Amino acid sequence: MLIATNDERQAVVDYLASQAPDERVDLLQKVYSERLHGTTYDIWDVHTDKERWWVITNPTNLYSQSQFPNMDLALTFHVGLSIRIPRSGRSDLSDLNVEPLMAAWRALDQAREAVLVAREIEDYQALGVRCRECLLDTVHAMQEFVAAPVGADLQVSNFLAWAELIADASLAGRNQKARRRLLKSTARECWEFVNWLTHARNSHFNDVEAAIEATEQTLGLFTTACIRHLRGVPDACPSCASQRLAPERGFLSTKPDRLYERPVCQACGWAGSPVEIPIKRAVRKRKPSMKPPDGECSIMTVPLRGLSPPDPTRRGRPSRRWPRR
Repeated sequence: MLIATNDERQAVVDYLASQAPDERVDLLQKVYSERLHGTTYDIWDVHTDKERWWVITNPTNLYSQSQFPNMDLALTFHVGLSIRIPRSGRSDLSDLNVEPLMAAWRALDQAREAVLVAREIEDYQALGVRCRECLLDTVHAMQEFVAAPVGADLQVSNFLAWAELIADASLAGRNQKARRRLLKSTARECWEFVNWLTHARNSHFNDVEAAIEATEQTLGLFTTACIRHLRGVPDACPSCASQRLAPERGFLSTKPDRLYERPVCQACGWAGSPVEIPIKRAVRKRKPSMKPPDGECSIMTVPLRGLSPPDPTRRGRPSRRWPRR
């Protein structure tokens, strides 16, 4: 059995209560953890008064042990299910805690959508423009937090100059030298490539995919560095030196209309100082209800005998309300 925190155990209990409200948890234990392609999957053995379940995380789903008697089989199916989740089941961009870089991620998501219909040189050039706008959205958003040197007449859309400043500000210090170099070099190479794609007359579809991947990598590096800098996230927990730090969002009792975020150690429970998240709450539009088709509906058979599809995944955790400090 693996070590688990009280918050992790409670999260599993809450999830099972949402999926099987008529069952009571009698025993649960984390039995296995594996990291695949950058994602960590934790497997829990959960006993209730009626059933035994495998609960697997990221995203979280539960599987009956009567249908999946082997833990490896359940994990294999879960990983495959996670990869094959339909596009309509993806989480909204507003669920990502990447403020103030949300506009850049939205531009990247739109570029991915445009790739599906790109066929001609003009389409490839337009995608180069989209990637370039994504990079510009990144530096535009950070200009509110990173000031230009005194007396420097720096243009707002001078991506390379602002990328240097943002890297120096978000990754300051001698021990961050290698990270700064990686961020600067990646940003420079990506900017030059997408600008070439914007004007190239001999580009191919592979160049478009490379531009999207390079833009995503650059944006990911910027997001990691900038968010950790803005949220005040340390390299390790100052209490136990663990690197298992996760963001937690909530509201201060004195300011219930403002959203805050703080780093929390999943090993010892240490919590950092809350930082206000300056965001505008977006109003989500309800999707129109789909009318069921007339006549009989056909249900496809599943590849494993006796298999029942799991319930939809519930992502994220509810915000907490913190006491006044």
